[in-house]
Amino acid sequence: MPPMQQPQEKMSLPGIKYVIAVASGKGGVGKSTVAANLALALHMHGQRVGLMDADIYGPSVPMMMGLGKVDQNTTPFPIVKYGLKLMSMGFLLDPEQAIIWRGPKVAQAVGTFLTQVDWGTLDFLIIDLPPGTGDAQLTLTQMAPLTGAVIVTTPQDISLIDARKGVKMFEEVRVPVIGVIENMSYFVGDDGKRYEIFRAGGGAKLAKEAGARLLGEMPIDPKVAECGDGGEPIVSKYPDSPISTAYLALASVVMAESAKLAGHAQLPTVEL
Repeated sequence: MPPMQQPQEKMSLPGIKYVIAVASGKGGVGKSTVAANLALALHMHGQRVGLMDADIYGPSVPMMMGLGKVDQNTTPFPIVKYGLKLMSMGFLLDPEQAIIWRGPKVAQAVGTFLTQVDWGTLDFLIIDLPPGTGDAQLTLTQMAPLTGAVIVTTPQDISLIDARKGVKMFEEVRVPVIGVIENMSYFVGDDGKRYEIFRAGGGAKLAKEAGARLLGEMPIDPKVAECGDGGEPIVSKYPDSPISTAYLALASVVMAESAKLAGHAQLPTVEL
């Protein structure tokens, strides 16, 4: 397959220092959960952060942030909650309403979110990509001034097969892969022992293949799903929990790696 052709010009996003895509090759790996909690962890480090939901067909950000459809005539976008600037197709439609669009219209919507929403001044814009390598992903990777991408996988081989396709897509469009996050990596039982329910080492294996860094291993915690369904991600609701600590550490690594890629000095953090 020949390399994908690059557009002559990237979109201009003045006022946004780093644009990070959070991607996965398949659904069900917790990518949106990672994107939301990473965004919140960056905010807790004192960064100005936006979170854009690029999943037009199945937006997750509204539910995870305790939001829904809003009145477009009275509500300015992006919506601000938990200190984040948020944009999602889920703010424009009823939850039961299906999007039945062909690819070009999806790409157009993604471009509109990027360029016609007043994001203001941000240190980070986190973009939650839909799973796969379709129109929304190609629009963003070819047109948005991405600093880099973060790939989310789970440890088992079936997840790695699809995650490799995501890595390959970013290689084709010359977007650096900042690193790999292994989600649902292990579970710590009441006995204090670590149990690797979905095997182990998949994230490290993928990172090595991609020549990238293993950014973190996120443990399984039932509170993550509870918080996401309840409209307040775990980093906000339980900031002192072990998994929130892991996300704060992850955010520190993403800040440092983003600064390296962009040739900037590392952004300062705020002690909590």
